[in-house]
Formats: sequence, C-alpha cells, structure tokens
Amino acid sequence: MAKHRIYSVSVASVYPHYVAKAQKKGRTKAEVDEIIRWLTGYSQETLKDQLAKNTSFEDFFAQAPQLNPSRSLILGVICGVRVEDIQEPLMREIRYLDKLIDELAKGRTMEKILRK
Repeated sequence: MAKHRIYSVSVASVYPHYVAKAQKKGRTKAEVDEIIRWLTGYSQETLKDQLAKNTSFEDFFAQAPQLNPSRSLILGVICGVRVEDIQEPLMREIRYLDKLIDELAKGRTMEKILRK
C-alpha cells in the first residue's frame, strides 16, 4: 500500500496555515506552538529547527522527543473522520494535531485543548 501524500509534506509548509487559522479567530502563534510542543514534546528551539529543516510529517512525528500520552483523550471528527477510529498511527498523529488546531480556532480554552 502506498504512503499517503501528506506524510512527505513538510510541516513548515502547513504551519503557516495553522497559525493563520488560529489568528483569524483571535488566537496566537504562541498558542499554536504550545499545542505542537504539548503533542510532540519538542522544545520551542527544536520546533523551530524542525520547521527550518522542512522536516516531513513522517519524520517530524518519528523524531518527536515524547508524544504526549494524553493525546489519546483527543476525540471527535476532523475532515469527516472520527479521530479515534483512524487505524494508521501516523495519520492519527497528524489528525490529532489538526483537531487541536481546530479546537483552538473554535475558541476552546488552552486548558481544555491540552486535556488538563
């Protein structure tokens, strides 16, 4: 089975869209970064490095220092698919990120987004 095209897309090419979506709803780039750091375990510095290196989604998640164990609490629909029903592990990680950014843009508090 062929890999999905999104796996080879660089995170840096999608990142501005995450930030724009959040900012359009009055949220900040710092909140987007906090979500990504919470999900992956990257520090702000290593996140910036990954973006500068144009790391693919596949490598970005493979190299993540510590995927947050609470990410399994992320439930709901993104792109018409229930996140918890996605079988492919990498696609699930990407959709977790999409779902968190979606929640940010919909005005949820950071405390709820980060499952605290």
